[in-house]
Amino acid sequence: MNGQDEQPILEARHLTRRFGGLVAVNKFNFSVRAGTIHGLIGPNGAGKTTTFNVISGYYAPTEGQVFFRGIDVSGRKTSQLAEMGLIRTFQGSTLFQEFSVLDNVRVGRHLGARAGFFSRLLGTDVLSERKADEMARESLAFFGLEHLADEPVSNLPHGHQRMLGMAVALAAEPEVLLLDEPFTGMNPEETGRMMTLVRRIRDRGVTVMLVEHDMRAVMNLCDRITVMNFGALLIEGSPEAVRHDPAVIEAYLGSGAARDADGPKRADGADGAA
Repeated sequence: MNGQDEQPILEARHLTRRFGGLVAVNKFNFSVRAGTIHGLIGPNGAGKTTTFNVISGYYAPTEGQVFFRGIDVSGRKTSQLAEMGLIRTFQGSTLFQEFSVLDNVRVGRHLGARAGFFSRLLGTDVLSERKADEMARESLAFFGLEHLADEPVSNLPHGHQRMLGMAVALAAEPEVLLLDEPFTGMNPEETGRMMTLVRRIRDRGVTVMLVEHDMRAVMNLCDRITVMNFGALLIEGSPEAVRHDPAVIEAYLGSGAARDADGPKRADGADGAA
C-alpha cells in the first residue's frame, strides 16, 4: 500500500458541477491511494452519483480538475478513460440481456483492448481475439460464473447479474475500478460474498473506489472513506475516524440523534440529480 506522501492514483481538486442554478458538487476535493479500497459516502442528495459521473467521464466538470495517475483527465470521454484503465460499473444493469454471459464479458474485454476496430472486424487480429476470449473466461471463473458462460443474461438472478457486471469490468483490466452501489438489493449472504470478491480484486492490484449506502459493508471493507454533504467534502479518513466523527453522525442522523456502535446503518434511496 502506498504511503501518504506518494501521489494519489485518483484525485479531484476543487471539483464543481452545476446544473443550471443547482450546484450538485461544490469545490470538492478527494484523493485515492493506489492499492486501496476507498469509499465515497454521504446522505441522500449529497452529490455522490454526480461526482462518480464526472470522474468517469459522463459529465464534464463545470470547474476544477480530475487527475488519474497524475494526468489531468478532466472532461475526457468514458471510452478514453477506459483505455487508460479507469473503469466504472453502474447501479443499474447495463448488461446485454439477450447476449450470453460470456459474450457480455467479451464486450467488457474490448473496453480495454488496444486492437483497432477494423482489424477485429476483418478478423486480422486473431491473437487479440483469442486473448480476449481467454481473459473473459478467466474473469468469469474469478466470480464463479464459468458454469453459466452460455446462459442468456436474462435468465440470471439479481445477485448473479451484479457479479457479472463486475466480471465485465474486470475483463477490461482496470487500474482503478469505480463501483456504483455494488451491494444494492443483496441479502446479507450475497453482500458478504461480494465483499470478499472486492477484496480479492484489490489483492490483484486493482484500486477500488465505491459509492455505497450500506454503511456496515463500507465500514468493514474500506481502507479509507470520503464523506460528502451538500456537494462538498465533510471529512476524509479511516473508517474508525469517520464512524465517530460528530459531523458525520449529524449529517446522517440529525443533531442530537442517537447511534449504535456501528455508526450510521444505511441511507436508503438513490442520489437524485445530486
